[in-house]
Amino acid sequence: MAIAQRAKAVKVHQEIPIRKITLSDLRTALSQGWEDFMDKRGDLIFLGIIYPIAVLFASLYALKLSLLPIIFPLFAGTALLGPIFATGYYEIARRRECDLDSRWRHVFDALKGPSAFSIVCMAAILFLLFAVWVIVAYTIYRGTMGTLNPDTVTNATEFVGAAFGTPEGQRMMVVGNLVGLGFAMVALAISVVSFPMLVDKPVSWATALRTSVRVAWHNPVTTIVWGFVVAALLIAGALPALIGLAVVFPVLAYATWHLYTRAVER
Repeated sequence: MAIAQRAKAVKVHQEIPIRKITLSDLRTALSQGWEDFMDKRGDLIFLGIIYPIAVLFASLYALKLSLLPIIFPLFAGTALLGPIFATGYYEIARRRECDLDSRWRHVFDALKGPSAFSIVCMAAILFLLFAVWVIVAYTIYRGTMGTLNPDTVTNATEFVGAAFGTPEGQRMMVVGNLVGLGFAMVALAISVVSFPMLVDKPVSWATALRTSVRVAWHNPVTTIVWGFVVAALLIAGALPALIGLAVVFPVLAYATWHLYTRAVER
């Protein structure tokens, strides 16, 4: 029994082989993601998630204007949590790849499998990163635009005007965007393949996180380009009243699964 347990521990903590990925792999992953979306559309499910979030932000704005400075960091920070909400799409993509029943009743199956605890742990890490980002963003605001006379910023229009038209606002945007980029890169590195891996095989959260960082480290250019592609598509999808995200998010989720299959030996 002890020998079997030790063997299992060694298996869990061994380094998982990774591959070199190129920009061509990104194009292929996106193409396959689109094919999955056309076969197993997730737009209605995603709409059920995104619109309550949008309503929440609108309610925060309507109830208390003093929350306005953190609404953008909150909204932008939800991108850090994307891999968590994409877990169901990874499961559907995996089942489709294996010619298994891939109906939507299986979307939560990953949370019933052997990696459920590890998925929860990785989700907790991303939520912690999200919380730290919001705190840091608010601290940046307090140190820049927060020093302005509050009587000069009484509504959303004046807030945006001050952000673009005052030295304090410009400093806030420059520093905030640079710091936000750092948080985004950390989130990308630890989640680019970790969640798909946890859906695919029974490994620990530490193994999945470490493998994801190794993929990013050994493929820096491809990973950075992928990060910008994801950001650009999310922004484009969010512009038409968030409706475009109903297509963009599932496609990116499916594409991330296919990128994982190309980046990690299975």
